Amino acid sequence: MTAPDTSEPRPALDPARCALVLVDLMDRIVALPLEPRKGSDVLVTAEELARAFRSAGALVVLIRVERRGVAEQPPGSGLAAGLARDGDLEIVKRTIGGFQGTGLDDRLREHGVTTLVFGGIATNLGVESTARAAGDLGYELVFVEDAMTAFTAAEHEASVTLDFPRLGSVVRAAEVRFTAG
Repeated sequence: MTAPDTSEPRPALDPARCALVLVDLMDRIVALPLEPRKGSDVLVTAEELARAFRSAGALVVLIRVERRGVAEQPPGSGLAAGLARDGDLEIVKRTIGGFQGTGLDDRLREHGVTTLVFGGIATNLGVESTARAAGDLGYELVFVEDAMTAFTAAEHEASVTLDFPRLGSVVRAAEVRFTAG
């Protein structure tokens, strides 16, 4: 895995204008065999990021998928236990990405959000699909590499090293910081 370039200092995020977007952090997905890191490791990093965003006064968006046309969702289809907090925005999607038919764009604009910071599972599927739509809608994008994983390390690396740098900035969780209020 090629580490993100950290030679230039990353700009600080304005908590009033950014949101943390965490995709598909559901027990049944977190428990899958994933690479280059376990889903449980991604969940820990995502929880730390969510705490930091909430403390800074920034919005946390939690996106989860539901299958269409089934009477009951599979076990583990809710968000991972303890992830959601009061004030978070929970979005239910029925496609790979989080924007189609969910009202997410309207909700983000109501909050004045212009920058989205991404984490979740799978890097090259739910995260990338949601991010591509966000880019098309004019949002600035930041990708937290160690807050993501995929079904294979090669899929994760392709997104992180080839696609995401063309769409926005790739950082590590330790590099995420906020402007002073």
